Amino acid sequence: MRVLHARRLGSVCAVVAVTVGAVLAGCAQQVPGTPTTDAAEVAAYKTAAAATSSAAASSRAAAARDKAITDNCTQFPTTTGAGVTAFNDFVSAHDSNAPDYAAKRESAATTLDNAATKVETGVVAAAGALPTELADKFSAYVTAARELSTQTRKMTYNSPVDKLNTASRAINQARTAVHDAC
Repeated sequence: MRVLHARRLGSVCAVVAVTVGAVLAGCAQQVPGTPTTDAAEVAAYKTAAAATSSAAASSRAAAARDKAITDNCTQFPTTTGAGVTAFNDFVSAHDSNAPDYAAKRESAATTLDNAATKVETGVVAAAGALPTELADKFSAYVTAARELSTQTRKMTYNSPVDKLNTASRAINQARTAVHDAC
């Protein structure tokens, strides 16, 4: 059996390519006339393209909304639960005149501030994808958490507890509203 040399193979391929190119060029013929469009087909295409684009945008918006709700609602109980625990520890220390009262007061206030910041960050990160009603509930929680933090920091053993109790009720209502909405 005879083996083809690389030069011979290259020459054969070149001859075949030139021959095929010449045949194709000979078969090509320009079609005379002016191109036109069918107005009905153009209108139908535009309508179909707009509907497809609208459906895709709607689908993207729904997916973004679902992700924003899931992301924010999933982390909310854990984030805010830490604030509840720290605040309850502070109340216990206050009620029992515990020696670590000041440390627990500061810990509760800081934890409430951190929870408010984390919830607020989640809402901002959702960039409007959250339904307005739910975003408003998250924002109400943030406001209530910061107010409770402020009132907690003001507490001493001799302070009246009216403002602290009012702030505590407000955060509980805000937390429950978010929980129910999620």
